[in-house]
Amino acid sequence: MSNRIRFKHIVAVSLFAVLSACASQPQDAAARGEVFDPYENANRGIHKFNLGVDRFLFRPASKGYVKIVPDPMVTSFNNFAENISLPGQAVDYLLQGNLKQSGNALLRFVINSTVGGFGLSKPADELNLPPVDTDFGETLHVWGFGEGAYVELPFYGPSTTRDAVGVVVNLFSNPINFSPTRPADNLGVYAEVVRRMGDRGRFSDTVDSILYESADSYAQARLIYLQNRRFELARDDEDAYLGLYSDPYADTGTDPVRDPYLDPYQDPYEDPYAE
Repeated sequence: MSNRIRFKHIVAVSLFAVLSACASQPQDAAARGEVFDPYENANRGIHKFNLGVDRFLFRPASKGYVKIVPDPMVTSFNNFAENISLPGQAVDYLLQGNLKQSGNALLRFVINSTVGGFGLSKPADELNLPPVDTDFGETLHVWGFGEGAYVELPFYGPSTTRDAVGVVVNLFSNPINFSPTRPADNLGVYAEVVRRMGDRGRFSDTVDSILYESADSYAQARLIYLQNRRFELARDDEDAYLGLYSDPYADTGTDPVRDPYLDPYQDPYEDPYAE
């Protein structure tokens, strides 16, 4: 067995084990609004490593990148990275059973890649095409897998066991990766790194305040990630999203249960002790 086949086999077995753990959770911490972090000690070690990488490598490189490269070019590179992710997103939407958004993703890719100059601009926005934003982690959510434990990935940052599987799968699921005419191997990875550099440089003050000015940067980053991720998934789940913002006092169209001894004409706000 070759090393490549052996590596893929190990990855597949590992992903299956992680998904089994997510599926077997008796209760999902997300549903209770809690943090499930059984690997906190290991996560904090990885967080410390990521802080070192950011402080001495990624942060100065990102700040230099946005300082040297004109802002319109940074935006164009971000657009390019987003555009080459669209075929993979189309696959994820298809797996989620969302044919409309899968078509939107492919249509945006075709328009941005042609009219938009290989995706450096986004004419699809000017045509008012619906935005798309999904990943395999959301696909697993749609399939019913729980978010699993919170984990921090080396170099990548905050995640969950379910989303970590999504990160690995999305590295291989984009159809562009199988194109015989792609200009470079791992183009999507390089583009994503450049996009993250642009975001890190542009929002440097905000990120620095979280990572270097918080009393506990690990807990702060964990809270922000889980809140944002859970909101994203609830937003895409219309029933859950509506439930988050439903008015408990709204008229439901049904008559409330009334006290049979209550005067139907009595003012509910009337002072019973008033003369």
